[in-house]
Amino acid sequence: MADPARARRLAVRVREVVAAALERGVKDPRLGMVTITDARVTPDLMEATVFYTVYGDDEARASSARALESAKGLLRSQVGKATGVKSTPTLTFVHDRLPDDAQHLNALLEVAKARDAQVASVREGASPAGDPDPYRHPRVIEDDDDLEDFEDVDDFDDIDDRGVVKGLDDAGAGDLADADDLADDDNGLGGEAGQERPVGGVGR
Repeated sequence: MADPARARRLAVRVREVVAAALERGVKDPRLGMVTITDARVTPDLMEATVFYTVYGDDEARASSARALESAKGLLRSQVGKATGVKSTPTLTFVHDRLPDDAQHLNALLEVAKARDAQVASVREGASPAGDPDPYRHPRVIEDDDDLEDFEDVDDFDDIDDRGVVKGLDDAGAGDLADADDLADDDNGLGGEAGQERPVGGVGR
C-alpha cells in the first residue's frame, strides 16, 4: 500500500545522502559545482527524482549532467545502504530551473528599478508646460475694507413688514400718514367721489 508520508520522509533522506556523497564520496571534478536542491519519491517508493543546480554556463551544466549519469549506480548504492529500504529506488537527476528563473527575475527587477530611478531624476528637473495650477479657486477676501460693501445689507433689518422703520412711535407714524394724505389732496386724489374741489377757498 502506498504511504505518502513515508515517501516524503524517504525523499528527504535521499536528498541528504546524495548531497553528502557528491561532497565526499564521488571523485569527479565535473560535480564540484553541483548542488542538490530537492528530491521526490513516488508513493510506491520505487522511483526517486533528484533535482540539482549547477553554477556555471550551459557547457558546465551539460558536463555535470553527464557526470551525474555516470555516477548514478554509485549514488544509488549509497542511498540503499543509508536508508535500509527493501528495494532501493531508481534515481533520476533533473536540472532545477527554479533558482535560474529566480535569478532571471531578480535581474529584471534590477533593470526596472534602474529605469524608475532614471524617470524620477528626469521628473525632478521638469516643469509643467502650462499653468501649474489650472483649477479655479474661490476668491479669498483679505482686506477688511472689502466687507464695507456688505454692511448696508444690515439696514434692511430695521424695516418691519409694513415698510415702517422700526422704533418710530405712533405719533411719528401718524404724521407720516397725514403727510401722505395731503400729498394725495394736492394731486386731486382726495375728497368724495364726484365732489369738485373748491376754488379760492369757496365751494360752488
